[in-house]
Amino acid sequence: MGHEPRVWDFQQGSESMRNLLGGKGANLAEMTRLLGGSLIPPGFTITTEACVEYLREGNSMPDGLADEIDAALSRLESGPGRTFGDPSGPLLLSVRSGGRVSMPGMMDTVLNLGLNDASVHGLAQLSGNERFAWDCYRRLVQMFANVVRGVPGELLEAEIDSVKATTGLALDSELDITALKALVDRFKHLCEGAPGGAFPQDPREQLAQSIEAVFASWTGARAIEYRRINHIPDDWGTAVNIQQMVFGNLGEMSGSGVAFSRDEVTGAPEPSGDFLANAQGEDVVSGVRNTRPLSELAAWLPHAHFELMSSLRALEEHFGDMQDVEFTIENGRLYLLQTRTAKRPAQASIRFASNAVDEGLLTQAQALMTLVPSQLDALLHPQLSRPITPDEILTRGVAASPGAAAGEIVFSAHAAVAASAEGRDVILVRRHTEADDIAGFHAARGILTSTGGKASHAALVARGMGRPCVCGAAGLEVDAEARELRVSATGAVLHEGEMITLDGTAGIVTTAQIPLSEPELSLQFERILGWADEVRSLGVRANADTPEDAKRARRLGAEGIGLCRTEHMFMAADRQPLMRAVILAGDMDERHAALEDLLPLQQSDFAGLFEEMRGLPITIRLLDPPLHEFLRDPSQLELELAGSGDLSGDRADALRQELDRTIALQEANPMLGTRGVRLGLLHPEIYETQVRAICRAALSVSSQGELPHFEIMIPLVAYEDELRLSREAATAIGLEEGLRAGSDFRIGTMIELPRACVTADLIAKDADFFSFGTNDLTQTTLGFSRDDVEGTILDRYLELKVLDRSPFETLDVPGVGALITMAAERGRSTNPSLTLGICGEHGGDPESITFFHDAGLDYVSCSPFRVPVARVAAAQAALADGRH
Repeated sequence: MGHEPRVWDFQQGSESMRNLLGGKGANLAEMTRLLGGSLIPPGFTITTEACVEYLREGNSMPDGLADEIDAALSRLESGPGRTFGDPSGPLLLSVRSGGRVSMPGMMDTVLNLGLNDASVHGLAQLSGNERFAWDCYRRLVQMFANVVRGVPGELLEAEIDSVKATTGLALDSELDITALKALVDRFKHLCEGAPGGAFPQDPREQLAQSIEAVFASWTGARAIEYRRINHIPDDWGTAVNIQQMVFGNLGEMSGSGVAFSRDEVTGAPEPSGDFLANAQGEDVVSGVRNTRPLSELAAWLPHAHFELMSSLRALEEHFGDMQDVEFTIENGRLYLLQTRTAKRPAQASIRFASNAVDEGLLTQAQALMTLVPSQLDALLHPQLSRPITPDEILTRGVAASPGAAAGEIVFSAHAAVAASAEGRDVILVRRHTEADDIAGFHAARGILTSTGGKASHAALVARGMGRPCVCGAAGLEVDAEARELRVSATGAVLHEGEMITLDGTAGIVTTAQIPLSEPELSLQFERILGWADEVRSLGVRANADTPEDAKRARRLGAEGIGLCRTEHMFMAADRQPLMRAVILAGDMDERHAALEDLLPLQQSDFAGLFEEMRGLPITIRLLDPPLHEFLRDPSQLELELAGSGDLSGDRADALRQELDRTIALQEANPMLGTRGVRLGLLHPEIYETQVRAICRAALSVSSQGELPHFEIMIPLVAYEDELRLSREAATAIGLEEGLRAGSDFRIGTMIELPRACVTADLIAKDADFFSFGTNDLTQTTLGFSRDDVEGTILDRYLELKVLDRSPFETLDVPGVGALITMAAERGRSTNPSLTLGICGEHGGDPESITFFHDAGLDYVSCSPFRVPVARVAAAQAALADGRH
């Protein structure tokens, strides 16, 4: 054949073939090996490489693939003794997608392939249940119309609602044979009006078109959006899993469900999940029907429940992680259709990791690797500051994803995205969500649905994204067209734009405006962070400008302050006039007088930081931003002057002088103008005052104990002499205050310009440390102004695949990363004791942290709330490189 097989039977594959077989296919193969063929319906997987080839060839099936599929199908037919397409006793198949990583709800499924106008009668005779046969046929044509022909799901559901309304029925499961036949005809009619034409009666054609539809779904809008949000490469492709059908809709001894090996919301060591009697799996995950809790399965079908619990334990032990298992019960017999690592919120991840070590299931290192560091951020975000009282409860639903959120009601993903772009907090409210809503999930603060359960699309995606979610709020009627939310119990009506609050942990919705509060780290989280600290080699500091920030950072485990931005100390309304006086001073005497007013304020600020961070290093960056940021807008001054008739002559003259001086200080490109070290060399008295305030603060605190470990950072250095001159000046001030540079304090620089990276060996001769300012280094390396390109150029670049993510969120390793590596190597070539850190936004990004670990940096510094995330990410980087 000249190529590797593109079709693999389940019994041929293994977990190690995930990249080739996709996560679902690899796990089905592993389940077959582990649990045997009796629990796993047989089937085969078409590889991800076949998908990539299909897309590369312009959506054309690769040569020879059809023959491989036919051969696998023949092997599959030999098992049950039924033939695909046999009108008297057809073998029916499911077609499901399966990427390398789980993308829940993002891609497509078609069930009951093989039925047509003739074989539906054969299935009725074979099963002895005519309603079952027509229900299967209805589902096939419905899914085929949606997935393969592109008929919107809303149109198909509207047809079902219409038939139910006509017959006075409430549930899909109550539809009789006549109604089901009518729906088949209606769905066929919708197919005929869609691109691709009529529903095919040839089962082989059904299969071929469904496979192509799954391949093509990899490039669908919702899959692209999900990959963008979750940083999944576009060139991976999806596998296709073909599996023999088993039927949960065969009667009252049949059903389908989703089971989690542990509680997927809390992580408690008790299995949980949802199921529906007389239903197929799509009924459970779609959220269109309210489900029953897994605990009720024990009373309904105890043998199937026992077998399912045993399987969950075996799978969790084998895969070493919480499992999410889809199952079907056909006439009392259990079948498992897939397993995957369970998507769960941060609370559940922490509890599982801690419990798994106590149970001997995992080592501490293995438990750490089950965590998703970026997800842990959700533990550090607001919760309700008090419980919702009974009289405040609007309605209850399923507690689908924990945490609290408040915002304006919106009824569409589009509205959520638009509102988020305007800076408004919103709650996405839907009857049930669909895969196309993914952008709305990302934009919303929380999700509310009136139908569905813990395994619904809304719940699954919300947990994966860390969004609070309440599902199955049956007491609410969602009218998206009218943009109204009606409360059944009271008749109250809420409109789009009104505020609601969700408690996703308790499953409660309220209109009460309850303040949100900061959470505390749980004992289990503290324990796991302790494990992380034992293995990581990368230090973790915090960016903090106030004693409050410093206190929070230390509480969250920061090992010091990696960046104190002194300009933030001047931004308060009562401080800006003082700094403005420094800048606008007409002569040196005026400037020194203004600086004397600022010195005790700065000294007090620094003393507060030193008090909070006793015993830990504190890196203080001298003034950096452009001077115009402290000045008033010239147009505002002109307006004041224009209306200055009522002002005294002295006041008018002062305004005119301020305007003239402000205009004189305007720069065409202030971000690359008079800022950083340039400001310190042009106006040395400013940096001298700051250094004096730092030294005096340190001495005042040391009178009560040890001298603080402080470092003075000179920003925006490009030339080695800039740092040399600045160091000499700071050293002289330190000596005047009784402190010596190098022993009592250290002096270093922020590396944020490409020239500084290239000449790092020269700059390092006068530096005790480098701290990479990756925000500006990214801007100056790429030539991007962050404020200008985000939301405009970046969006288009992401759409065109020029970039796969924003370089301001995750480090641009080939460009900016190469400069950091160069600077680290060259700096240490002339100064082996040089300390290397990073204090840009990337210091809290887990993927970037892996790079910083590999590059040999000593520490990262990030916002206080991201310190725990960085601690775990640094530990995972150490474990992944194999040197621990």
